[in-house]
Amino acid sequence: MRVHYNAPVVLTYTIISCIVLLLNQLTGGVLNYFFSVGATMNIFNPLDYLKLFTHVIGHGNWEHLIGNFTFILLLGPILEEKYSSSSLLKMILFTALVTGLLNVLLFGNGLLGASGIVFMMILLSSVVNVKAGYVPLTFILVVILFIGKEITNSLRPDNISQFAHILGGICGGIFGFYKGRKKLPSN
Repeated sequence: MRVHYNAPVVLTYTIISCIVLLLNQLTGGVLNYFFSVGATMNIFNPLDYLKLFTHVIGHGNWEHLIGNFTFILLLGPILEEKYSSSSLLKMILFTALVTGLLNVLLFGNGLLGASGIVFMMILLSSVVNVKAGYVPLTFILVVILFIGKEITNSLRPDNISQFAHILGGICGGIFGFYKGRKKLPSN
């Protein structure tokens, strides 16, 4: 039996995030600047545009990373097989951009971590078998449970961006219905 690099986007994303966290810890947090979105954005600084994407690589600690990548490693390979590596990468990048940009525009706090990507994958996985004219009951239940929990959690003060979770979930739902509809034969 041989080990197979079965989900290149998910596995590469996981490895890069682990390396970044390890190097960040070894350098006393120096890399946080490159792998988090700040509370504001300098439109003349090209690095600020890059950070709209890279913030999903950075994590505060190993518990944060393991919590996110447990879901990503569970759901990601299934989604990568279903939608293709390039499509999943585009979905990850789009979700990172949207969560990063809207965080800068609407909130006065920083953002880092893959939680928005996790919620994108959770909602996307709940609609993998969408059919024209139907909304899967699993999708409705996942929205109620996961998004409902995040709305409730947003009422408590903490350092967690429930907004990024909710927005990531919305992106996943949109991707799922769009991609599912696109693959259906026309009548």
